[in-house]
Amino acid sequence: MLRSALMVQGTTSDAGKSTLVAALCRILQRRGVRVAPFKPQNMALNSAVTVDGGEIGRAQALQALACGLAPHTDFNPVLLKPTTDKKAQVVIHGKVAADLNARDYQEYKPRAMQAVLESWGRLTAAYDCVLVEGAGSPAEINLRARDIANMGFAEAVDCPVIIVADIDRGGVFAHLVGTLELLSPSEQNRVVGFVINRFRGDISLLESGLSWLEERTGKPVLGVLPYLHGLMLDAEDAIATAAIGDKREAKLKVVAPAYPRTSNHNDLDPLRLHPEVDFRWIGPGETPPAADLIVLPGSKAVRADLDWLRGQGWDGAIRKHLRYGGKVIGLCGGYQMLGRMIHDPLGLEGQAGSTPGLGVLDVETWLESEKQLRNVSGRLALPGNPAMTGYEIHLGVTRGAGLSAAAVELADGRQDGAISGDGQVLGTYCHGVFDHPQALTALLAWAGMTETRSVDFAARREADLDRLADSVEAALDWPKLAAFLPR
Repeated sequence: MLRSALMVQGTTSDAGKSTLVAALCRILQRRGVRVAPFKPQNMALNSAVTVDGGEIGRAQALQALACGLAPHTDFNPVLLKPTTDKKAQVVIHGKVAADLNARDYQEYKPRAMQAVLESWGRLTAAYDCVLVEGAGSPAEINLRARDIANMGFAEAVDCPVIIVADIDRGGVFAHLVGTLELLSPSEQNRVVGFVINRFRGDISLLESGLSWLEERTGKPVLGVLPYLHGLMLDAEDAIATAAIGDKREAKLKVVAPAYPRTSNHNDLDPLRLHPEVDFRWIGPGETPPAADLIVLPGSKAVRADLDWLRGQGWDGAIRKHLRYGGKVIGLCGGYQMLGRMIHDPLGLEGQAGSTPGLGVLDVETWLESEKQLRNVSGRLALPGNPAMTGYEIHLGVTRGAGLSAAAVELADGRQDGAISGDGQVLGTYCHGVFDHPQALTALLAWAGMTETRSVDFAARREADLDRLADSVEAALDWPKLAAFLPR
């Protein structure tokens, strides 16, 4: 039976909720506690396939890894995947339940809350401790009605809350005091303390502010977490653009367009990590630069993002890139864009119709209502047939003569993707194809980088989880947390 639960809410998005929960998960897991992560409602285009055949937010998959668990749909029972600025796909217990605009979702929330409480019941029956992550901020007044993501959930299940704020943004005391002031009296009583995240400098210079904060609010500061440079963990949603490590040894230049509905952008994190790869995301208004390899990532709105690509001049840039001998990789939605046509007869991602693709692979894609969700493994159709692992999350079914030269031979006997006749273009539905060391080395060699060093992204992720946990464990006031977390 559940011995304890604690919820981490934040003053803002990206305040550090996901990383703090991941750190606490790893700390408790190392102490032998049966601990599980939980996020009632997530809004993100970064998702992972679960052991029970659904999808959840990428951050909850990372937190599950920190607990030593396989990702499960109960860890994130409600996932919202935006398709436009006003509409999102609603995923309940890992499966698509509806496509709703913001106003209609407000009416749908009681049903979503039922799913949240069902998952909560199963987790609390199975684990010693459940660590809960909020979403955005509990002080977003316009979202408080029927809230299932922050205090609405905490009140419903009687869960204590800590609030984390990012001092690197500035205004940390205003963020914390203002957030607390905007809560109801019962919600204020539920807050058991504050955590300040991403501090750099002399901690003694902060002490007077910490004392003031405790006197002003009557709430303890449970810890001040240091800024950790170069941490390589899966991002919740925002595209991580900073390079990791020293790139002076870079041998290969790789670029990728950051289109408006980019999904599963963490696919490209191993390229950011690799010391011999100069990788850059190219945003709106930036001219596509010369490169050795262009990677088109996944997309939640493939036809709309393809229109965006054309508007930004990427179609011409890719044709020129191929004329000069460059290589192109398309992942999932990016793979669909590389074909001759994309058909959406049911209007699943917008207005029904068809959009010409970039025409560099001899395939066409039809978007169909049943989403393909599976974890996969196999071998790339490249020299040495290197091993790969990954996962599929897509609506499209791709057909055409180009499939005769598959990119991947999957362990279940299926073939996936395509390689163009001239060997310059590769497309696959497999997310995570760069994660496996053998696959990463082979793909970089295919793109022109020989004698590359092996980089194990999964091992780096594990090491950084331990590094994060060590730092958080040293910074938190454990006696003050003893009432809420198992020792």
